[in-house]
Amino acid sequence: MQEKTDKLLTWVLLGIAVLGGLFAIIFAMNDNGGMFDIAYWITLLFVVVAIIGMVGFFCVRFIKNFSENPKKARTSLIVFGIAVVVVALAFIFASGTDVPNELLLKNGLTETTSKWIGAACIGVYILFFGAVASIIYVECSKLFKK
Repeated sequence: MQEKTDKLLTWVLLGIAVLGGLFAIIFAMNDNGGMFDIAYWITLLFVVVAIIGMVGFFCVRFIKNFSENPKKARTSLIVFGIAVVVVALAFIFASGTDVPNELLLKNGLTETTSKWIGAACIGVYILFFGAVASIIYVECSKLFKK
């Protein structure tokens, strides 16, 4: 029963992510004011729901793993800790000048917003290169075990 619930929740969150992506595309492509506002708020709603779903899913899985097997819960905490470290490193290395000043002034944004945008980019780079490195490691270890 739990497996069916997990699959259903995964598909629901995937659907929300796809809908959020579609509305983000509409938000980015549309210039008129009315549709711009609707797409913005729907995109924001989907992002908030997806974040709440991810955090809730993590908490439920953590509690379940902790009650069944504390070693699995420790692994979940290590992964969460790695994610926090990646975000912290990305924020530290972000310069705060990633977005031109004209664009910041035009949209009423601050230098901190620019720093968060740079941190998001750096975080994606770190995760991408970490994924590539882990794939290379796994394939090389398979090669040398034979």
